[in-house]
Amino acid sequence: MSAIRKFQVTFDCAEPERLARFWCEVLGYVAPPPPEGFATWDEFRGSQPPEQRDAWFACVDPSGVGPRLYFQRVPEGKAAKNRLHLDVRVGTGLVGEERLAALDAERARLVPLGAVHVRTLYDGTDSCIPMQDIEGNEFCID
Repeated sequence: MSAIRKFQVTFDCAEPERLARFWCEVLGYVAPPPPEGFATWDEFRGSQPPEQRDAWFACVDPSGVGPRLYFQRVPEGKAAKNRLHLDVRVGTGLVGEERLAALDAERARLVPLGAVHVRTLYDGTDSCIPMQDIEGNEFCID
């Protein structure tokens, strides 16, 4: 049997810390402690050459179960639909109107954080709400 490997999900973005903090709120993740030798993230940033400041940020599952999310600044903007997206699973085990209500409550929580509601898909049984994060990356509330 082959070994199971840990992985991180990496986002190319314009503002790594801002996007990371958005996803912390969405998923209940937290920012990790600053790198060793630094008391705060501001202290770490101040130690970096100007061209490297704010080049990356990360967030982690405080329970240690979920993957680390890593955000890296890239010069180009988002040009097309994501080839990969996250599904935020809030309706697991629910069906019909009960599922739709749970998904809609999550949509209502995320919009004030800067998420954009794209549409609501509902066929009477199953539902999904496609959204966009604060940099336009697609994700679904599922």
